[in-house]
Amino acid sequence: MRSQEQVLDVRGDFACFTRPELKVERFSYPIITPSAARGIFDAIYCNRHEFRWQISRVACLGPPSYIALRRNEVKEKAPKPDTILAWASGKSEPVPIWADGDRGLLGTDEKGRTQRQTMALKNVRYRLHAEIRPWPGFESGLAGMEAQFRRRAAHGKCVYQPYFGCREFPAYFCLVEESEPWTPQEPFSTDLGLMLYDVFDLSRPGTCEDGPCISLFLAVVRENVMIVPPYESDAVLKGVRRER
Repeated sequence: MRSQEQVLDVRGDFACFTRPELKVERFSYPIITPSAARGIFDAIYCNRHEFRWQISRVACLGPPSYIALRRNEVKEKAPKPDTILAWASGKSEPVPIWADGDRGLLGTDEKGRTQRQTMALKNVRYRLHAEIRPWPGFESGLAGMEAQFRRRAAHGKCVYQPYFGCREFPAYFCLVEESEPWTPQEPFSTDLGLMLYDVFDLSRPGTCEDGPCISLFLAVVRENVMIVPPYESDAVLKGVRRER
């Protein structure tokens, strides 16, 4: 059975799809990345043991418009899941992540918060096209998976609030029938060069212990539409998966 394309209209006040080559300050791509689009579909309906989402096309319903923001960010990263489970079970003493404090209080400059410049997008709106790709052994359940997604999306249900790159930039969505037309506000075409495709290995079901596996592709926007190649195609440059 062939997968049916599922379409969402998504919008939000702000978005930031950070270019990975910029290490210090955040600077957004002018259009949503495939990984961020996949995250929106995952937020509505996902069973990682049975299928994954394949983004096929992104339509930008308006020209990109940037806004400069300064945001407070915590310097420390969240610990590994095993560490958090040990804290929750009482096997080890929790170690707090400090949101604020100077060197005299914390004893180091590696903790606390720092201000970072963010070049974000504002007033974003996209039309996202995606297909469900069942994992081997679950192909017979494709029709049920698609029906369940459509029911949830039509009623605005989600596992968690979808977001545009950063969790403080919520994304609001509605299900779209393929026949519904759309008209961009202004024509938008550009060659973006190498764009982040995803940060995980999409060739197999993942686990919470998987390390990153960066993939890239040559992103081209023509008349507001960016075609996204399948993950398994040679057009996607895949990295080597690193174990945690």
